[in-house]
Amino acid sequence: MFCIKDLQRFLHKNFPMLVLYGSASFSEIFSYTACRQLSQMVAAIIFFHTSEYILAVGIHGRSNVTLKSLLISKNYLLAMILSFLEYFLEIVLCPSLKEYWWVSQTGLAMVVVGEIVRKLAIITAGRCFTHLIKIYHEDHHHLVTHGVYSFVRHPGYSGFLMWAVGTQIMLCNPISTIAFAVVVWHFFAERIPYEEYFLRQFFGHEYEEYANRVSSGVPFVK
Repeated sequence: MFCIKDLQRFLHKNFPMLVLYGSASFSEIFSYTACRQLSQMVAAIIFFHTSEYILAVGIHGRSNVTLKSLLISKNYLLAMILSFLEYFLEIVLCPSLKEYWWVSQTGLAMVVVGEIVRKLAIITAGRCFTHLIKIYHEDHHHLVTHGVYSFVRHPGYSGFLMWAVGTQIMLCNPISTIAFAVVVWHFFAERIPYEEYFLRQFFGHEYEEYANRVSSGVPFVK
């Protein structure tokens, strides 16, 4: 009868590297580097979403804010789960990949800067900043061109792009870094022209001048 010892002998004989990686996985996963990177990632996610919700409530009022202001969608959850899966697979199969501290610290810096830029965008725009694109003009809605908006037209988007890609660089996730950059960029590349169509309807020539003078804030998007 086939037993556990037979399986162990089979694995040692035919897949010695798999046995080696499997035996080292727990020590690698709970190493200092892994604990630091994962704790930074969890802290970044929690702070980003809770602060988004708190600011939305503070600016627009509790009655005008739903849980959608947490910005957690099914696609977003899937992307984060896959990024964590990549991290655990790579730290088991190739732990040295996670030891590039300068790469991880660069990612952390991007997360911090992206967070600051996005929150400055929210605070500067105030009630003009919403998570959903406005297709009807409201009385309190005016064109914001000062502060961080004097440097880029969509600092909220550029901040999120930097934050999202930075989280994956911080984890030293090469696959997710590329995937996050492509997916988030593509999302904004489609969203910005749609949003600016309505902004041009609302503010006319004033917005045209602003758009010609200030870049979008997202690379390769006019």
